[in-house]
Amino acid sequence: MQEEIQKVLNRMCDPKEDEAYHFADKLGAMADEETKNHLITLVKGDNWEIAYLACRALSKTSWNEESLDAIFEAIFDKKNKSVQGAFAQILEEFDLAERFVDIFRVYLFGNFKASTLAKDYLDSVEFDITPRTIRKAEKHWNHYLHNPEDEGSLILKKSEVEPMLQELKELFS
Repeated sequence: MQEEIQKVLNRMCDPKEDEAYHFADKLGAMADEETKNHLITLVKGDNWEIAYLACRALSKTSWNEESLDAIFEAIFDKKNKSVQGAFAQILEEFDLAERFVDIFRVYLFGNFKASTLAKDYLDSVEFDITPRTIRKAEKHWNHYLHNPEDEGSLILKKSEVEPMLQELKELFS
């Protein structure tokens, strides 16, 4: 089986491979613990295209939380600033119910595409919210308020975030 996994992994990582997405899906379906660890290493690597394919493969496995930890780490890695949107896009393949704060951070601090996708997730995913989740989100919001990238985005995000946080607080009052 390991030989078969290695062949599929090699095909997925081959830059000349036209069916790389197919091999990523196939690898995810057959992944074991060792393969998962290797895929997570690829997600953290320097080649964003292979990292994206590794994310896609991980989306087909049962290791949702570990995979998401690696993907959010890649999203917030400064070397991936220009391709954050690709990593944010692959998030749609995962269960994000427990990841409100991470998605909120992408919305606040991501590039345009990543922020837009994160806003869609915030609007459409049914998150598991607790008072602690709200406090964490407020902490990131306060950090953003004191370190905005530009005043135009601050005004827009303020008009969206403050009502959202108020609505969440009202759920627990």
